[in-house]
Amino acid sequence: MTSQEFKDILYSGVWKQNTGLVQLLGMCPILAVSSSVVNGVSLGLATAIVMALSGAAIAPIRNLVPNEARIPVFILIIAVLVTVIQFAMNAYMYSLYVVLGIFIPLIVTNCIVLARIEAFAAKNPTLQSALDGFAMGLGLTAVLAVLGGIREIFGHGTLLSGIDLVFGDAAKSMVITVVPNYHGFLLAILPPGAFITLGMLIAGKNWLNLRAEQKLKGISATITPVDGGCAPAAH
Repeated sequence: MTSQEFKDILYSGVWKQNTGLVQLLGMCPILAVSSSVVNGVSLGLATAIVMALSGAAIAPIRNLVPNEARIPVFILIIAVLVTVIQFAMNAYMYSLYVVLGIFIPLIVTNCIVLARIEAFAAKNPTLQSALDGFAMGLGLTAVLAVLGGIREIFGHGTLLSGIDLVFGDAAKSMVITVVPNYHGFLLAILPPGAFITLGMLIAGKNWLNLRAEQKLKGISATITPVDGGCAPAAH
């Protein structure tokens, strides 16, 4: 895999084909778990790990699985990997495991994972498939982090609340109080707040893409081709 191919896969997963802002896949966890940065990033990273491992596991056997049994075999592999992640979180981060609840095993049925395996891992080599899966999961994690951060600040006036669920009680000092003596904004942490904030993020991404496109057109317009020779004299 060349460095340019590496950059293209990473750019596509994180920005160009972002699962949360472009493909609009996996809306259930995006809207339900993104009430804080810690919850969103935790589930996003778990999904990224599953996507990377499932891509690496399925790519080598893509030509061995009969077309009729493709979907059941893919789901079985994903389910095994999700179970490993679920047991690991249950053993080492039980408090966070309880908070995320049903959304961890639901990674098995998350359309992001299966759709990317069908679109990429089933047609490409192992290393590229693993990188593509991780990049797509990383893009989802970024959306969950930003969405969770905005909702947490407006909803509670804090940032990194619940980080002790990951790193223990000693990490409580890492919680940032953005707005002191803040009484909260209930809409931000309810489902309507998630829809509104996600819509703003999608609009922001579209604006940035449009601005970059217009800037590129402006640069190309200033470069006028010269077809050689002098311009014809005016009569």
